[in-house]
Amino acid sequence: MTVLKTILSVLLILISIAITVVILMQEGKSAGLGSISGAADTYWGKNKGRSMEGVLVKLTTAGVVFFLVIAVVLNMGIWG
Repeated sequence: MTVLKTILSVLLILISIAITVVILMQEGKSAGLGSISGAADTYWGKNKGRSMEGVLVKLTTAGVVFFLVIAVVLNMGIWG
């Protein structure tokens, strides 16, 4: 059981580093001065799910879910 706990602990650390990197790669959500003139309604704004920004959001969500699941499993106290 200690081997499994060690593997999950290392995986938790790696996922937390990956989440940090993915969050830092994302752009801010503020539209800036472009929203005043309506320039925010561009092709990239409408198809954000297919762009790199959309992929980063999906990676962040999946990473956080995996992080929480592993953290709960590690904190259950079934490791002896």
